[in-house]
Amino acid sequence: MAQLSLHSPVGDLTVTEEDGRIISLDWGWVPAEWQQSTALLERAAWQLNRYFDGEIGAFDLPLDPPGTAFQKKVWAEMLKIPAGETRSYGEIAKILGSAAQPVGTACGANPIPILIPCHRIVAAGGRLGGYSGDGGLETKVALLRLEKALPPKQQRFDIYR
Repeated sequence: MAQLSLHSPVGDLTVTEEDGRIISLDWGWVPAEWQQSTALLERAAWQLNRYFDGEIGAFDLPLDPPGTAFQKKVWAEMLKIPAGETRSYGEIAKILGSAAQPVGTACGANPIPILIPCHRIVAAGGRLGGYSGDGGLETKVALLRLEKALPPKQQRFDIYR
């Protein structure tokens, strides 16, 4: 298992690779002795930097998030949401023949945030819902702003409504 840390506008991030696939993205910086540069991790860091610079909205990386079959279905639906757009928990639930609450739970369990864009899932009526990444809703708002995904009248999302 190889890891590589990088700085980002939403905090330090560490990407983890196993068997040639990205398995997690975590907030924080791992010690230098734990880091190992691989071609895939360098590509992931390069793509993340381009994303934060506003140059790309989608990632082209092999992902293998550990999770249940249902979680993987939710995450696969998240990957279909283009940058600059959002979907509600209910919309994803309808596609999967589920309820919104389990979709929200799967979002919160996403081990590869940003790369699997759980920040693009919002609650009904344009409310933000939650975000389990470091910084919580402030990070979600920052990512949605970066992607210009906030409706014009909600550029200052009220994170408490």
